[in-house]
Amino acid sequence: MNKQKITAIFKRFQKANPSPTTELIYHNPFELLVAVILSAQATDISVNKATTKLFPVANTPEKILHLGENGLKKYIKTIGLFNSKAANIIKTCRLLLSKHQSIVPTNRTELEELPGVGRKTANVILNTCFGQPTIAVDTHIFRIANRIGLANGKTPLEVEKQLVKTIPAEFLHDAHHWLILHGRYTCIARKPKCPDCLINDLCEYKDKTVSA
Repeated sequence: MNKQKITAIFKRFQKANPSPTTELIYHNPFELLVAVILSAQATDISVNKATTKLFPVANTPEKILHLGENGLKKYIKTIGLFNSKAANIIKTCRLLLSKHQSIVPTNRTELEELPGVGRKTANVILNTCFGQPTIAVDTHIFRIANRIGLANGKTPLEVEKQLVKTIPAEFLHDAHHWLILHGRYTCIARKPKCPDCLINDLCEYKDKTVSA
């Protein structure tokens, strides 16, 4: 896909949604960190249902540790993989307390040292909390980037590197959110809603006759 077409795509995303953001509910970097850890292989809706009960009770590393692993599980048991997620969150809280004065790190290396935090989670935190032009390639972005012609990668990292290289700098900060929302609500996995798509004429997807 050429630069002109890519620019046109993101201009349309920008016009339709000038200030995109995550659908996870949070009020500070630590809350977002916990929410993103919980969101692995889970929906934002299910995470928000749990955290709206958890965060009023415990929204700092100290308060989470006071709950303990079993106490934390009571709040997140409706989320998939809650046992391992609870263990990782407790370990992360201990590390934040001992190494970072309970403050969420602002760089990738230290973020990825936290249990339960991989490259994708680190990218979300760096982008959403700290304004860095990162792209967290989840299943939605991986699928649609390859589908519509923005990237041609076999791994999330390949797709991420291609997107960072090809998306114009003026759109990089918000590109992550635009692509996730587009993949979540329009360019869905099984039956993409091509007739309703605002970039239909720019997309390089071969089968645009499918509709939900």
